[in-house]
Amino acid sequence: MRILGIETSCDETAAAVVESHSNSSNRGTILSNIVQTQLEIHAEYGGVVPELASRAHISNVSSVVQAALDQAKIKPADLDGIAVTTGPGLIGGLLVGVATAKGLALATKKPLIGVHHMEGHLMSPFLDNNSANDCSVGFPFVALLVSGGHTLLLHARGFGDYVLLGQTKDDAVGEAFDKGARMLGLEYPGGPAIAKLAQNGNNAAIRFPRILLDKKLFDFSFSGLKTSLRTHLIKNPPAELNPQSMSDIAASYQEAIAETLTIKAINACHHTNCKNLLVAGGVGANRRLRELLIKSAGRDIQVTFPAMDVCTDNGAMIALAGLRRLESGQSDSWDLNARARWPLTQLASVA
Repeated sequence: MRILGIETSCDETAAAVVESHSNSSNRGTILSNIVQTQLEIHAEYGGVVPELASRAHISNVSSVVQAALDQAKIKPADLDGIAVTTGPGLIGGLLVGVATAKGLALATKKPLIGVHHMEGHLMSPFLDNNSANDCSVGFPFVALLVSGGHTLLLHARGFGDYVLLGQTKDDAVGEAFDKGARMLGLEYPGGPAIAKLAQNGNNAAIRFPRILLDKKLFDFSFSGLKTSLRTHLIKNPPAELNPQSMSDIAASYQEAIAETLTIKAINACHHTNCKNLLVAGGVGANRRLRELLIKSAGRDIQVTFPAMDVCTDNGAMIALAGLRRLESGQSDSWDLNARARWPLTQLASVA
């Protein structure tokens, strides 16, 4: 079975073709995976501009879908279904993807499958692209999903069977990095910029707060951390600081974020008695976060990071989630709509 997946929820126009894995019901083989980034469009604004993102999706989606089909060496008629991200995300971008998927499904008379963006990330470790970076993890696992728009902890007990443990009460962790970078006068996206500046810094130079809220619960908050950084920079303007002091600030700010995520994630594993931790989303690429998670996990918990090409937003993860739902007999009608807000807990479990 082969599924085309389309992803347009934020600032990447992506499409991929995934095929059922011959040796595993959970896994899928990537036949193609095309991602068109919009980084240059949004860089000058220091963040994603929804209107510009929507226009870029309109311009890119047809060529990206065609490139995915060409790379997979198949025609639309060879597909068994069309999967598309229907939420959550920027409504303009989602509408572009949904309209494209509907048109393809109508033209080919193939099933249409709407996919939750975060369920796609949950499926990313089950993708096989025949590379040394392939990772293997099985249900159940705790998932730390961290990106520009999302920060949450889930207990994934099986496909479609998810328990929300905690989520951010304000900014997502990616936003905290972006806004922190802006205060420091760094470029967008903020995560890589802060990580680069932090390389030569002392991460204990400044004790920024770790906002843990109730330590027995798993919600996050990053607004207080941003305020603390702003207060520090008012007293110590970046223009008056030497390069080492700037590196120390970046390293200390990154450390506060990484340590908070690590404490919550490891505690969630202990709480659920789960030995597997999956980290997905763009912030999962942060080297310091990976170091702290692996160190804190020790020998008791296996920490899994999907390959980078499927860790960030991509069409392959959407295709695999759609494949699993189609295999279980699920598909959507033509009144499928984009949903800017869509709690993952509203998903029905697969029987």
